[in-house]
Amino acid sequence: MAEDRDKSKDEGTYVRDAQARAQMKERLRERERERAREHADERGHRRIGSAPVAAVDVQTELERLKNLKRRAIVRRVITLCFVVASAFLQAFAIQVFVQPAGLLSSGFTGLAILIDRVTSLFGFSFPTFVGMVVLNVPVAIICWNSISKRFVVFSMIQVFLSSFFLSQMRFAPMLREPVLLVVFGGFIYGLAIAIALRGGASTAGTDFISLMVSNKTGKSIWGLIFAGNCVVLVIFGALFGWTAAAFSIIFQFISTKTIETFYHRYDRMTMVITTKKPDEVLEAYHDAFKHGSSCYEAIGGYSRKTYWRIETVVSSYEVGDIVALVRAHDDHAVINVFRSEGFFGRFYRGPVD
Repeated sequence: MAEDRDKSKDEGTYVRDAQARAQMKERLRERERERAREHADERGHRRIGSAPVAAVDVQTELERLKNLKRRAIVRRVITLCFVVASAFLQAFAIQVFVQPAGLLSSGFTGLAILIDRVTSLFGFSFPTFVGMVVLNVPVAIICWNSISKRFVVFSMIQVFLSSFFLSQMRFAPMLREPVLLVVFGGFIYGLAIAIALRGGASTAGTDFISLMVSNKTGKSIWGLIFAGNCVVLVIFGALFGWTAAAFSIIFQFISTKTIETFYHRYDRMTMVITTKKPDEVLEAYHDAFKHGSSCYEAIGGYSRKTYWRIETVVSSYEVGDIVALVRAHDDHAVINVFRSEGFFGRFYRGPVD
């Protein structure tokens, strides 16, 4: 009779029938569960579910790390594409809408436009594309160690490309009516900024300053930045007329609303995850993200089976990554996502990367 030998060091027996083999496998599974419980105790966590923990496959883990590296490269390429599109659209909006209507945009680009207009009154020119670079480079150097270096690099690429497009390309005005220039210009200019933000970069300037202060103090200074924009607008109105300043306010309002429409990084979302593998999902989630969570037992209304529900509040830009993470550990998990209208308490907001 053919004999199967079990290769376990602990069990040097011969397994001669299906029933014995089944008992052997059950004992091995029980040992695996015991090891998993001991591992959880060492980490200070008590296991929630009773599902066995799968052993780590080194080859699979290496392949997963390679895939993550490839994804990082793909993300960088996508960011670069977004940055190029944003720079081109920003240069287009400035030449086609902002300059013909005599408008002033917000941030350092608006300050560069103001410097260009003021110097022209004295018979010489300090071009806008030069001012954009000169104003942003010192701020990038100051903020280099305080915010994401990748974010700084891609944002400065956006600034240099915008400056290059402004200096080398010529776009003819498309409209003559001031109101249409303000409305469409505000939309396209805001869209250019939103594209950079969606790609993981920005148009630099005040974004660098606000992120640096937020990372160091945990407080927002957008109120101060808004006040600074108001001061620039007052100077602009006093020198070039209040009509142009009023149109610039409308232009900035429309561009801001456009950004809010297409970019939702600062929205909070509540995720409710129903799973039969709470330990695996929670461990992977807390290793990758720094948000808190709650887990409680639930009974399926139809199946009467036991499940676990995990609730957490995250930033909207993290939702897609969390869904993919949960699906990787439990492809039968049910995930419900809805907007959090109000949140009170400590909330971690990761750096832009």
